[in-house]
Amino acid sequence: MPFRFTLAILGCLLAGSAQARLGALPPEAPRHVAARDLVAIERAGELRVLVNQSRHSSGEWNGQALGIEYRRLEAFARYLRHQPGGRTLRLVLVPKAKDDLLAALQRGEGDLVAPGETLLPPPHSALIAASVAAPTSLVVVGGRGQRLPRQLEQLAGRRVVLPQGSAAGPALARLNAQLERRRLRPVQVEWADPTLAVEDVLELTQAGIYPLTVVESGLAHRWARVLSRLRVADRVVVAHDQAQLWYLRTPAHQLAERIRAFARQPQAHDDDKAFRQASARRYQVRDPLQAHDRKRLARVRPLLQRYAKAYDFDWLTLAAMAYKESGLDPHARGAGRAAGLLQITPRAARSVGVRNLHSAEDNVKAATRYLARLRREFFSSPRLTERERRAFTLAAYNLGPERVQALRAKARKQGLDGDRWFFQVERIAAEEVGIGVVNYVASVNKYRVAFSRERARLEAPAVATTNAKGARHEDG
Repeated sequence: MPFRFTLAILGCLLAGSAQARLGALPPEAPRHVAARDLVAIERAGELRVLVNQSRHSSGEWNGQALGIEYRRLEAFARYLRHQPGGRTLRLVLVPKAKDDLLAALQRGEGDLVAPGETLLPPPHSALIAASVAAPTSLVVVGGRGQRLPRQLEQLAGRRVVLPQGSAAGPALARLNAQLERRRLRPVQVEWADPTLAVEDVLELTQAGIYPLTVVESGLAHRWARVLSRLRVADRVVVAHDQAQLWYLRTPAHQLAERIRAFARQPQAHDDDKAFRQASARRYQVRDPLQAHDRKRLARVRPLLQRYAKAYDFDWLTLAAMAYKESGLDPHARGAGRAAGLLQITPRAARSVGVRNLHSAEDNVKAATRYLARLRREFFSSPRLTERERRAFTLAAYNLGPERVQALRAKARKQGLDGDRWFFQVERIAAEEVGIGVVNYVASVNKYRVAFSRERARLEAPAVATTNAKGARHEDG
């Protein structure tokens, strides 16, 4: 059974213990709660927790909590129940982007923030911070074959890609000030696409698409167990003693004290076996810009560009699809009689007036025309950003438009944002139809990110392949 997110969040209570369910608030639930302390929370019977939407923080596998904060929060709910006068609480977990967690808390969307990663408070914040784990360090991570620095100064001039909201941003800014005083080149900081969580950035680093990243030491080693080509430079510490904090609003002093007391208790370790099983089911991207892939892409580039321009697509989106679908092989054959570069089926091609899928040109024409039709008929709403419109169109290409629309409707019923695929509707998709379509959209998105970083070289009149690999990794 695939890795999944479970969404019925006002969850059942099993054998007297609190079992959290990940998702957003149901439509009938108020979106904001007054600032409240433990007495009011226990009276209401629920604790609303804003969690980082990444799998690292809040994933689940076959009913087992895998996410770091998911497991810790369940343990905290049990701890509260066993205190004198304690009551059973429902955990209401509300997923948010990491860089929106504290703002959502201040808006009153939850009682508590549990980020699962280092999260720095804003300047002059009135929030309460409670430590829940031993401090950690931010360390440099690269992929196999990548030249890892042996000391901090060797980051000078290197490119480092960070997930949105990373605490490494301010740390690298401080390092750059030190490097400038020593007349060394600064670290080149690149912020990853907001559709990518920390585990996605690590996956792209493993593949060699990103040169280096900086994450928490424990997080790096956890994911290195399932991303086997990751390399952790433990001695290259960008920041020491990074506190692992939960955040609360100012009236919640009693709850904060309970959190601190809980943190002093022995904590259960992560279920490594279940984590490995869950992660093994996910497709892992590879570097699409090796020399032989560049040659293949150069051969089909004029065709992809021509039809992308005709139907108002970015040709690199088509390139990413072709790489995922066929490995850029015009003669590829797939399941259900899908064929060619973009693995379109005869039925889908006929629906847009194309019958011959055996020539590369007709194959790309049929697939692009079909994509344009999906976008126009199902995903033309001005409420959709272009990023989300692209994601929904890809999902419909893989799964069928009617099924995607049904998933959007169910997401809305469960309080999620039906206009956002990433971290929202994809949760419903994983639950309802399995991880396949989630993997598909995610991997095409990651290949698009990889190609987009090399757009200038890929669109040059003559794409050099001999030295392209070396040129791409000059920064890392």
